[in-house]
Amino acid sequence: MSRKYRLGIASLVHDHVWGELSHWATEPEVEIVAAGDVNQELRDRVKSEYSVPRLYESWQAMLEAEELDIVQAAAENSAGADIVEACAARGIHVVSEKPMAATLAQANRMVAAARSAGTLLLVNWPTAWQPAIQEMERRILGGEIGRLFYLKQRSAHNGPMEIGCTPYFWKWLYDEQLNGAGALMDYCCYSADMCARFLGLPESVTGFRATLVKDYPIPDDNAVIVMKYAGAFGLAEACWTQTVPYATPNPVAYGTGGSLAVHGDKVVIETPAGRSEIEPAPLAAPMQSAAQYLLHCLRTGEPIQGFCSMDVSRDAQEILEAGKRAADTGVTQALPLTAV
Repeated sequence: MSRKYRLGIASLVHDHVWGELSHWATEPEVEIVAAGDVNQELRDRVKSEYSVPRLYESWQAMLEAEELDIVQAAAENSAGADIVEACAARGIHVVSEKPMAATLAQANRMVAAARSAGTLLLVNWPTAWQPAIQEMERRILGGEIGRLFYLKQRSAHNGPMEIGCTPYFWKWLYDEQLNGAGALMDYCCYSADMCARFLGLPESVTGFRATLVKDYPIPDDNAVIVMKYAGAFGLAEACWTQTVPYATPNPVAYGTGGSLAVHGDKVVIETPAGRSEIEPAPLAAPMQSAAQYLLHCLRTGEPIQGFCSMDVSRDAQEILEAGKRAADTGVTQALPLTAV
């Protein structure tokens, strides 16, 4: 019989955690043994929905009391570095929600801690488990549109509070220190990660952020980040004020041999030879969820690769920080960034 991995949940204030727990609960190799969070209501919920046997009033108390193999981190962006460092010191692997941190300095701490301890750190980007995005990734990396020179992704909805996120989630999303920004950090991150995956770190970044619509205090509700590479441009758009579906395909990529666009659940490729509409292949193991992929890497010894790797996610964090600095100063930022 294969071993059981003991899973603990470090905080419950990131609403993505409930979907992630549904994945962990289907993995026969995993036993969810504990959760730590300051909120009684959330502790009650995780006990009721997942029969978690031991609950603690903080993730720190959980780590002190439990012998764990894996931690699912679902805290504020600003807490990710503390969680990863504490877990790495105990030899515990971590799945942490996107983006990996609130600041570049915190992201660097996470990479350093995991690398030093030899533990795995998987940054969970929900887009990584979408069939159309996986199809797009395969075809771009396979060279089907030639050399990539432009990529744009827009991430948008009408705002965390308006779409029904819990107050435990949106209260910290609206806090500059805990989130890192507003919509810029929450939603420009997807394109930043995608550009980091396909193009690496840009030469320079400019950005804009503002509160254009909301009538209550938040860091920003719309943002744009522009990345300049030696031979490409990347564009990240974030919006917390979009009340309608996307008006255009999303994301969109142009290469020297054609274009690729995600239209809902399909991928469309256009080349000089014509247009192809592709039904993406269904998700297949081990790329169906963060839980499944982490367990695969633990079993095989393979490194975490792609969108969810800590190195790609760390580079995405540098793009986000550069975009925020540019937005706040009006000065385009050269990369690599210098400490501030």
